[in-house]
Amino acid sequence: MFASFFPSPRQFFGSAALWALAVVLFWFLVARDGGGMLGLANPPEGTPPIIGVSRFFSAPFLWFYLYFGGAVAIFAGVWRWLDPHPYFNWSVLGSALIIFVLYFMVEVSVTINDWYGTYFDLIQRALDPSTKGQVPAADLYTGLAQITSVLLTYITVAVLNAFFTSHYVFRWRTAMNSFYTARWNELRGIEGAAQRVQEDTMRFARMFEDLGTSLISAIMTLIAFLPILAALSGKIPEIPILGSIPYSLVWVSLLWSLFGTGLLALVGIRLPGLEFRNQRVEAAYRKELVYGEDDPTRAAPRTLKELFEGVRHNYFRLYFNYLYFNVVRYGYLQADLLLPFFVLIPAIAAGAITFGIFQQVRASFGEVRDAMQYLVKSWPSIVEFLSIYKRLRAFEATLAGQPLPDLDRRYLERGQTA
Repeated sequence: MFASFFPSPRQFFGSAALWALAVVLFWFLVARDGGGMLGLANPPEGTPPIIGVSRFFSAPFLWFYLYFGGAVAIFAGVWRWLDPHPYFNWSVLGSALIIFVLYFMVEVSVTINDWYGTYFDLIQRALDPSTKGQVPAADLYTGLAQITSVLLTYITVAVLNAFFTSHYVFRWRTAMNSFYTARWNELRGIEGAAQRVQEDTMRFARMFEDLGTSLISAIMTLIAFLPILAALSGKIPEIPILGSIPYSLVWVSLLWSLFGTGLLALVGIRLPGLEFRNQRVEAAYRKELVYGEDDPTRAAPRTLKELFEGVRHNYFRLYFNYLYFNVVRYGYLQADLLLPFFVLIPAIAAGAITFGIFQQVRASFGEVRDAMQYLVKSWPSIVEFLSIYKRLRAFEATLAGQPLPDLDRRYLERGQTA
């Protein structure tokens, strides 16, 4: 699954995680203010943020682009020397490009959050009877034009990134397909081997890329928005239940997200196994139908009825388990929509915040919660991904001379007995 696309996967992913941690720490502790040596110094503290597409070409951003490119060049250069994998450009450089785009998307969210503060305060002034007529319509149009340029940039980058990741995923599928078909004689005896090569490889690559990028995006969002949320907490005098505590909004988002993650993991613990069994019974039914296309002695009505009964039985078990899982999941997500308003009611009632700050807090709070709720949002995809992984794991076990997973081994034993 990984060796076909990435160089020495265990060592590669371990070194990538350590290098990323070192690069991030060095950036925040040392390099962040080093752009001045190249004429790319950070603006003085207290300078209003740039709202508009020019923000992404300002000195701090250009310095970060150089830093990121240098870090990638060092890491890629070492690995190209250690293991010049045939898919190196796609797996290593392509992954770096996707990570950079994720960073860019997070910075777009930060820019929008800054825009909320200035623009909604402007709206509040325009609507306030005491300042009626003091806000020209041109200022409101200018504010919309600024954020429109940011959104158009976001759309352009998002479209190009979707196009690139589609090719990235297909290259990974190509690598797995070549790897498994070259060893087809060893794998053909595994139940549903054809489906695993033809379909599961594509689904595995696509879902791993989706889940991986979502995880990285969540981490980047936390890095970008937690300081913002911590600073905004100082403007909130107290919150319900917890009262007045330092970094109150950070604590609320953390506790709420941990609660939801643990709850969903608990109620959905049986779903990966059921999804795996579901794919297995579907494969057995489909396989018999395929045999029946060429062999009149196969796919007899009685046999198909028995096989479809297995499909029906497993689907009904899956539906029942998803019933109570979705009750908990949707209930939690709906409560999640109301949480920011509940938390901010004391500050709103006391008139302690402006409309712009309210929008900034709500947006920042939502970004941090969404990042911390990675497992909650992604749990159905994770369940499906684990079931696909289990199916392809049978290939890995066969090629490594290891025992097959329990379900595959029981299927093979029944086939030999028959």
